[in-house]
Amino acid sequence: MRVLVIGGGGREHALVWKINQSPKVNEIFCAPGNTGTAEIAQNVPIPADQIDQLLEFALEKEIGLTVVGPEQPLVMGIVDRFQEKGLRIFGPTARAAELEGSKAFSKDIMKKYGLPTAEYKTFSSHELAQGYFDKETGPIVVKASGLAAGKGVILCRNAKEGLNAVDTIMKDKSFGEAGDQGVIEEFLEGQEVSVLAFSDGSTVLLMDSAQDHKAALDGDQGPNTGGMGAYSPAPVFTDLLRQKARDKIMLPLVRAMKAEGRPYQGILYAGLMLTKHGPKTLEFNARFGDPET
Repeated sequence: MRVLVIGGGGREHALVWKINQSPKVNEIFCAPGNTGTAEIAQNVPIPADQIDQLLEFALEKEIGLTVVGPEQPLVMGIVDRFQEKGLRIFGPTARAAELEGSKAFSKDIMKKYGLPTAEYKTFSSHELAQGYFDKETGPIVVKASGLAAGKGVILCRNAKEGLNAVDTIMKDKSFGEAGDQGVIEEFLEGQEVSVLAFSDGSTVLLMDSAQDHKAALDGDQGPNTGGMGAYSPAPVFTDLLRQKARDKIMLPLVRAMKAEGRPYQGILYAGLMLTKHGPKTLEFNARFGDPET
């Protein structure tokens, strides 16, 4: 079987390395790939967001399975396009991938179905956010709702920093269109854990936990990045916490998406905060994590 892996980061190198170990696979392509993937696959000079070109390539090469790394093509609907042409592809549809494409949508789903998460408000203008900060004094989290490559989350110690964060997102457009809508969240204390699971649309199979390190500088200082590194498994994530994450968060979410007419198939990635009240969801992602993979 010929396999196409879409993306060009360390995540895709890890996926190609593992897929290459399967006796069912005789040829692997990676688009666009990197220096590492070039050693074990054929790199294809097509960017991950060029869905028409990727589809044409997959049809021409008779690709038996496509595995999507980054979030952008998933949110753009690459799975829908490939499936329309009868091609096997691993990942959620565009409607399911909205879990990552819109933090506001994701929070609304969690609230509607009673999943444990931080209290929140969504806003679409600086003025709407101002009213919230008039009442808020403690630490708070401000997020760009759309895709921001893991960088659209700003931790704020007080209302002044919160308003500055809103300016960064909505006025300065530091995260582009991702900041057209924002989310203000309660600040949760605890250790953060990434939990990735395979989902067939009805159930979930959890992989090992991981902890990534997002702050740019030593000692958890500096702004959040897409991830400065990760290790797995996370010792703090016990078997009991794993069971709670599965039964109270991951499974209910998959069932909720099915009930909403957005069946979720692919990798479901939950960013969890292990609070004193149990695990709470910070965010859902719709793909393999990078650097966790």
